[in-house]
Amino acid sequence: QVQLVESGGGVVQAGGSLRLSCEVSGRFSSIITIGWYRQAPGKERDLVATIHNRAGTHYADSVKGRFTISRDNAKNTAFLQMDNLKPEDTAVYYCNAGIVPVGQPNTPYWGQGTQVTVSS
Repeated sequence: QVQLVESGGGVVQAGGSLRLSCEVSGRFSSIITIGWYRQAPGKERDLVATIHNRAGTHYADSVKGRFTISRDNAKNTAFLQMDNLKPEDTAVYYCNAGIVPVGQPNTPYWGQGTQVTVSS
């Protein structure tokens, strides 16, 4: 069974940095795309950044120049480096991946979510 395990959330002051990790485990053929969405209280879940194995990276306008997404294919892990954090970045961050399980088509998976809180 494919699972996404996130880590790295926490509390930081405005201007600080955090690094999120998302490790994919289980039996699968390939990871097509992986990235993060975030959801603040009372708001919809929005895309933050993704990395596609052919199309490259994509960022929400609100995080461009501050967040960097990367992946370590050997470790089946993606990272989101978040710098110059702002209070409006406060949200639960969810890892999302399009994965091809063994013998199955490309399937979306979600992590359990990790809280990021930025104090002013």
